[in-house]
Amino acid sequence: MHSPVLLRRQDAPARDLEAYIASGGLAGLKKAREIGPEETVRMVTDSGLVGRGGAGFPTGRKWESVRTAKDPERYFVLNADESEPGTFKDRQMIDVDPFLVLEGVLIACFATHATRAYIYVRGEYRREADLLQRCAAELGAAGYLDGLGPEGHALAIEVRHGGGAYICGEETALFRSIEGYRGEPMSKPPFPTVAGLFRKPTAINNVETIANVPDIMSRGAAWLRSLGTERSPGVKLYSVSGHVGRPGVYELPFGVPLRELLDLAGAQQDLQAILLGGAAGTFVFPQDFDMPLSYEGAQQRHATLGSGALIAFDHETNLWRVAERLGSFFAHESCGQCVPCRVGTRRQHEMLEALAEGDGRGSERDLLVRLSQVMTDASICGLGQTASTAVRSLIDAETKGLLAV
Repeated sequence: MHSPVLLRRQDAPARDLEAYIASGGLAGLKKAREIGPEETVRMVTDSGLVGRGGAGFPTGRKWESVRTAKDPERYFVLNADESEPGTFKDRQMIDVDPFLVLEGVLIACFATHATRAYIYVRGEYRREADLLQRCAAELGAAGYLDGLGPEGHALAIEVRHGGGAYICGEETALFRSIEGYRGEPMSKPPFPTVAGLFRKPTAINNVETIANVPDIMSRGAAWLRSLGTERSPGVKLYSVSGHVGRPGVYELPFGVPLRELLDLAGAQQDLQAILLGGAAGTFVFPQDFDMPLSYEGAQQRHATLGSGALIAFDHETNLWRVAERLGSFFAHESCGQCVPCRVGTRRQHEMLEALAEGDGRGSERDLLVRLSQVMTDASICGLGQTASTAVRSLIDAETKGLLAV
């Protein structure tokens, strides 16, 4: 039986500083200050921690690039713009343990020599934004921000409300939103670690990623390596919804079979499919329910863990209708900056509407495959590049006879 790590305070949330410290909080920050920025980054690197938002980029490598940047002005950004459909783990993480999240932010700022921290919270998460603001103020009043800012001054933490767009979860569009512009992605390179927020070196992590950092510091890099698998160390949070008896957020070590997560959530035994990874994820069918939930396990099944969203569908569900709703979502959320995404998502939605009604099955399917390849290859950012991922997985499943034609 797995003992919760990130969610260990879910039965007794620590929403005030005294309760957090009493439960062992801020030990990670103390350790980081003792060993210094360079050693802190090394510990995070050795732990194997990678981004939990979907990209899976090594956190330590990102931090080291910012730490060693020549520009004295640099930033840390916490991405709490959780707008992936079916994903709500970061919201619960903030609700249950806001000081754990903030401790991770402080360690990241210390390690990267960040001159200011920005916390970008989804616009609908008003309560969570207010909670983080209050908790940051408590940390400041207690002196825990002192010495973390430039030239030994107190670190400034600013909470920003999201722009209400899915695209603002993409890191460069998020930067533009903070800067006061319309949320649109920028071409890379240069990458954020070189020219990010305000074109300064910037480290950006999402809530779940940063929540792992305090425990890495207080327990050691080997502790995280002792959980999960060799290529996917640690634990993962999953947002489970759909046709399950107990929807909610679940924490499991990497490598646990998908079926075990479904059992925990009270899923029906005769599920038709799972949408794994959110709107930009892939459909997974019963013959793959024994797949290990790890980055390498998902890759072997041509699937993706993405943000950790899992939506279950029973046999009464028309999966083409689900795909049509996904197509509508992406067409609505495209920022319109590049033609492959702006036009491609709309044409995709039109074809999915026809498929949902049972029309043009063969011709529309072939055209969808060709269109998806263009969108994947030519779109500027991840929205256009992954807008057809779930659709392609559904087409592949139909070709293999895994769902009704």
